[in-house]
Amino acid sequence: MEDLELAKSSIQIVTDPQQGDGDSGKKSPPSIFTRLHAGYFRISLSFGGQVLLWKTLSEHVYETQAIHFILHIHTFPSMAFLLLWWLSLCILILLSVLYIFKCIFYFNLVKAEFLHHVGVNYHFTPWISWLVFLQTGPFVNENDAPYHILLWVFVVPVVLLDLKIYGQWFTTEKRFLSMVANPTSQISVIGNLVGAWTAARMGWKESAVCIFTLGMAHYLVVFITLYQRLSGANRFPAMLRPVFFLFVAAPSMGSLAWSSISGSFDMPCKMLFFLALFLFSSLICRPALFKKSMKKFNITWWAYSFPLTFLALASAEYAQQVKGVVASAIMLIISAISVLVFLGILIITAVNTDSLLCENDPCLGFMDNNYKT
Repeated sequence: MEDLELAKSSIQIVTDPQQGDGDSGKKSPPSIFTRLHAGYFRISLSFGGQVLLWKTLSEHVYETQAIHFILHIHTFPSMAFLLLWWLSLCILILLSVLYIFKCIFYFNLVKAEFLHHVGVNYHFTPWISWLVFLQTGPFVNENDAPYHILLWVFVVPVVLLDLKIYGQWFTTEKRFLSMVANPTSQISVIGNLVGAWTAARMGWKESAVCIFTLGMAHYLVVFITLYQRLSGANRFPAMLRPVFFLFVAAPSMGSLAWSSISGSFDMPCKMLFFLALFLFSSLICRPALFKKSMKKFNITWWAYSFPLTFLALASAEYAQQVKGVVASAIMLIISAISVLVFLGILIITAVNTDSLLCENDPCLGFMDNNYKT
């Protein structure tokens, strides 16, 4: 028996170095590129949304006497706003540069991400992040030519992705919406609505109406499809359930987009806002839905932040239009929740930086298989 154990140990000693030599001969790409995906732009989108929220609240604070009375402030700190703006810009540029390098050197991973029914939707987030950030700049004039050029640079890819995804939904049998629908499908709708919102704010009404129509038409189809199969069937991992808050983001952004197009927060805007408020209330009343996804930190947690920020922005527009105590209270509560959630996730992310590019990211299953082949 002792001889047999010695033989087994000798076999292990011989075979392990051979395996190590074989592995060392293969050059594996850096983990920052194999683990980075378009879903990380949720971080920059959350930062841009918070900057825009601070900017909007600072513009409305004088006109909303209830909030002025409760907060006892005259203006938001300008230095804090500028610090958040510069931090948002740095994060957005860093993520954009890293993802461009990934597209150049590891195109097979980007292709695998693009062909996946969940990963393809996140390809809208870089362009949405830049469109939101365009509206936050303290040094940018919306009437300048560079601003118009940048708008087209960021809107055109959204329209091209629309042609790709929406076309597949009703022409390709394996890509029918009923087959691939999941909560992340709403990101494409949000991209259209953000584009319409940005175009309307710079005075391009016709282009804004065109993009808004495209987004809202598909939002109705996506919303009804997801409502019938809310859990996303077996194609949606439990770790990705924070993206259910996209149900809040789409109608919130729709109300903001139509408000910019029509020039006032009229009845359609209020209807979309109340829908978003109802969906938000429905989600927070079901914490068990997110129990599994909250056991361990994941980048998906950032999906909580920017939908709440969009809802807070819509509540600010609603309070500006209604000018009542109840509307101001709703604005204050939702804005406070949005800021607290943003700060909480930011602190948790800073504490768990080693988990930012983790191997168990549920968004990476389709990319890992592609890389191994």
